[in-house]
Amino acid sequence: MISKRNAALSLAGMALSALVGLSPAQAQDAPKVKLATSMGDIVLQLDPAKAPKSVENFLAYVNAKHYDGTIFHRVINNFMIQGGGFTPDMKQKPTNPPIPLEAKNGLKNDLYTVAMARTPNPNSATAQFFINVKNNDFLNAANSPDGNGYAVFGKVISGTEVVDKIKAVPTTGADVPTTQVVITSATVVK
Repeated sequence: MISKRNAALSLAGMALSALVGLSPAQAQDAPKVKLATSMGDIVLQLDPAKAPKSVENFLAYVNAKHYDGTIFHRVINNFMIQGGGFTPDMKQKPTNPPIPLEAKNGLKNDLYTVAMARTPNPNSATAQFFINVKNNDFLNAANSPDGNGYAVFGKVISGTEVVDKIKAVPTTGADVPTTQVVITSATVVK
């Protein structure tokens, strides 16, 4: 027999899980990736239930060590920080074939979420990703002018202060940090 207290705690847990979009089991089982950067560590929790192709793609790059030694090459304070595609000497790394867009998955481009970067072609995302540093509603499929949007596939669960440090670095006119922010390693963590 379940006590009233345990039943109340269980209901509270289910309600909280509904608010954040993952069941307690899903949150526990969701893959997590640590980005060790020259400014500190950022831990991402991925959402394979809502963005399976994006998560599979991102993890393939993590497991191949593609992100190790890349930089955050585009930083726009009050918008986003983008990385995953360039070496410190601004050479673009080769990528796998692009993946289909998953922007209509119910996840929003809100503060501290991570999304796939792409060209104007909606199905062009490869290795590059960005972390939103504010709510960017105009990047959501429902609000974007072309109806496509950008696919969110996870969120920052640790290291928001590092994201905040990165978004504040001085940049050139082309939004390239004047002091490089290097992703020294990207690893799956338990």
